Amino acid sequence: MSGKKCFSILEKIFVPKKKQDISQIKGYTIKYGTIMEQEEVIDEVLVSYFKAPKSYTTENMCEINSHGGNVIVKRILEICLKNGAELAEPGEFTKRAFLNGRIDLLQAESVIDVIHAKSEREAKTGMKQLEGILSKKIREIKQDILEVMVNIEVAIDYPEYDVDEVTNQQMMEMLEKVEGKLKKLEKSFDNGKLIKEGIKTAIIGRPNAGKSSLLNAILKEDRAIVTEYEGTTRDTIEEFVNINGIPLKLIDTAGIRQAKDEVEKIGITKAKEIAKEADLVISIFDSSKEFTKEDIEILELAKNKKAIIILNKMDLKPVLTEENKALKEVSVPIIKMSALNYEGIEELYAKITELFELNEINLDNEIMITNVRHKNLISKAIENVKKTKTTIAEEMPLDIVAILIKDILEDLGNITGEVVTEDIINEIFAKFCLGK
Repeated sequence: MSGKKCFSILEKIFVPKKKQDISQIKGYTIKYGTIMEQEEVIDEVLVSYFKAPKSYTTENMCEINSHGGNVIVKRILEICLKNGAELAEPGEFTKRAFLNGRIDLLQAESVIDVIHAKSEREAKTGMKQLEGILSKKIREIKQDILEVMVNIEVAIDYPEYDVDEVTNQQMMEMLEKVEGKLKKLEKSFDNGKLIKEGIKTAIIGRPNAGKSSLLNAILKEDRAIVTEYEGTTRDTIEEFVNINGIPLKLIDTAGIRQAKDEVEKIGITKAKEIAKEADLVISIFDSSKEFTKEDIEILELAKNKKAIIILNKMDLKPVLTEENKALKEVSVPIIKMSALNYEGIEELYAKITELFELNEINLDNEIMITNVRHKNLISKAIENVKKTKTTIAEEMPLDIVAILIKDILEDLGNITGEVVTEDIINEIFAKFCLGK
């Protein structure tokens, strides 16, 4: 519970083993006792006390630690509500922390990133942003702007005073500096997106080329049905696996061939669409069979993309090799494999690591953008920097330049929540789980 009435509600339902006035209880302490409803003991509990402003929300807070089990927890929740508490909305505790000024909006959004992290790297990035690393960088860029903006405002508002004139060169130097820092942040989104969303990977090939066997081999479990019959996979199967701390979103698709029925046709169409949208295409071929026209179509889906060709079933007598003219023309890495026997998996991991330069991502020394909202606002700020530079070059009046510089500050303020609208705040916190 959090809020002004927190402790008064707690006193109605909690009987500590050693009674003590709330004014004498220090924050960051735990008391043992029982939750009561009238004369009935509901549970033995430990209650943690947090006193304003030193709490998650900066308000008075308490946490009731009961025995597990839905029945007891639900009962205690109902008793709290009966005595004046209100059920928290999604993200309400973090929202209060933001509205009360303990954290900024960027840090608040990082809470949900930590909760939903699919890998250690994503959790680490979320924690760095929660600690305020990115917020500090945004404030630093704003300060670069404000140092010049103050003199611009004085020159506009008080032209009669003898103040140092803000030259076009001073403004241009500031804008160049700001643009460089913003572009570096914008570029970091390439790696940030990989860490947060993972590498969307489409596994494509003819029926029975070994797509499902490859998926099972990577996951080290029988996730997909593998049979000797063609066309077993008709819809997509999606799973996540970590490679060097980066989530790999694997999508096993329907075998590409001339469809024999309407259901299979839909699956094949979907497979082609997924391949076009994927960050990585793994084209798998049965090395024990001759190359066909359908294989040519599969190769076309891998062109002009980050792709890997797998020659599967190397445990059988190979007919198709890497010397095949069509394979060589595509100019993508070729890996020999036996997915059924788990041979070649490590080589595949190494090639994915190399293609996406995963070993180059250094979370210790790098400030990284992982949130699309932040990236879009930084891109918008960069455009406004460019507009301002053009305006200065065209020798427009100083008050017009000032308006454009304020637009840059507003874009950055929207990231940290200093000028954000209520609708955006509500939209962000609606994504949180109940309460947190």
